[in-house]
Amino acid sequence: MSLSQQSISIIETIIKTSLRNKIKKYSPESNNMPFHYRLLGKDRMALFSFIQSLNTTFGTSIYEPVAVALAKNTFSDAQSQFKPGNQISEEAQKVIQNIMNNLSTGNNTNKIDEIENIRAVCTKGKMYLIRTVNADLYTKDKDGTIFLFDLKTTKPNVSNFKDFKRTLLEWCAIILAKNPQASIKTMIAIPYNPYEPAPYQRWTMKGMLDLKEELVVAEEFWGLLGGNGAYEELLNCFEKVGIELRPEIDNYFNEFRNA
Repeated sequence: MSLSQQSISIIETIIKTSLRNKIKKYSPESNNMPFHYRLLGKDRMALFSFIQSLNTTFGTSIYEPVAVALAKNTFSDAQSQFKPGNQISEEAQKVIQNIMNNLSTGNNTNKIDEIENIRAVCTKGKMYLIRTVNADLYTKDKDGTIFLFDLKTTKPNVSNFKDFKRTLLEWCAIILAKNPQASIKTMIAIPYNPYEPAPYQRWTMKGMLDLKEELVVAEEFWGLLGGNGAYEELLNCFEKVGIELRPEIDNYFNEFRNA
């Protein structure tokens, strides 16, 4: 077992609290759907609407706090919604734009080389203020290496990969502008593999992301945070909570049956 009983208890509490809060605040869509109601029942339609609503908040309400709880067992620090900073050097911007131009023409990406190229100019030229998104998850390991993760849906839009890549590079430049000697890794994290048991379709990101250095999926992501076996233990936590809360969930949606 890679997770302690204390960690399991914390994770289960996070899941329970998030789900109960979601149910408490949930208000079904008021759209009249007479054919659907008569075919499936209002309770099933309410549950379907609830699941759709839950999916939109799963990342911030469940994945992020669970990831922080896991990482605190392995890393020296872990935070969600981390603000990396807002300053980047003029020369680093040029390097990033050059990287993006090369990728657009079909050149291969090598994240390790890209980081070193940014490091070489991270404080050169004017310093500009830049607006960037927060990192969904920040961790620092015992050796001081900083990890910034951008959690994405299981099937991110291919057309957005260029924006994802630029964000990862800008995070590197921002961190290095503050500390040119920093060890930094910026990555896209995908919580589970929707294609299982087939492998995740990484080819959709090939050519834009360095798949070895910039992408972690399912077991890779949760295992990086919590150690080997963390993914399966995490699934067990969700299953246990689901069984425990099933009567509460059923009772809530039964109220819509005769509504």
